[in-house]
Amino acid sequence: MDIFEKVMDGRTALEKLTSFIPGWKGYQERQNRRKADQTMRSVLADQLATQRGNIEAAQKDLINHGQFDLLDDLGSAVTQLQTFIDRVRFATYGYSGLFDAVKVNEEELERLYGFDAALFQYVERLQEATAHLRDAIASGEGVEQVINIIQEICREANATFDQREHVILGSQ
Repeated sequence: MDIFEKVMDGRTALEKLTSFIPGWKGYQERQNRRKADQTMRSVLADQLATQRGNIEAAQKDLINHGQFDLLDDLGSAVTQLQTFIDRVRFATYGYSGLFDAVKVNEEELERLYGFDAALFQYVERLQEATAHLRDAIASGEGVEQVINIIQEICREANATFDQREHVILGSQ
């Protein structure tokens, strides 16, 4: 069961009753999709924050292994990742900003939900890259290359998020 289905199942009796009012059902469903997307993005931001913590732990490993010259590069990745986390956590979900002049319909909200769900791939990629980084630090081999991979994942995540508006509005 996905988050949207959980939101729909969690409706109160009054919300279920008002769904019989003409026009209200569509409005309520859009509200539920917005709530589901907001909840999903909150979960995503929390999982990304866990990955940030793992990268910060790798920074400590660098210090412990005397590899101070790579700290700035890894710190740059942490900064990029935090930017991505903030963008995910505080992104608009159909109420204001980007959507002020545009009436967001159910199809656009579905694209929004799908776009945001696809961002979970970055959690997996960062988790794998960070595990490789910690192994590389321990062995002393390939550390710089793995840091470059982590930086690229963080850059790509932010660049992908830049496309969110276009995907939602179908202009891509």
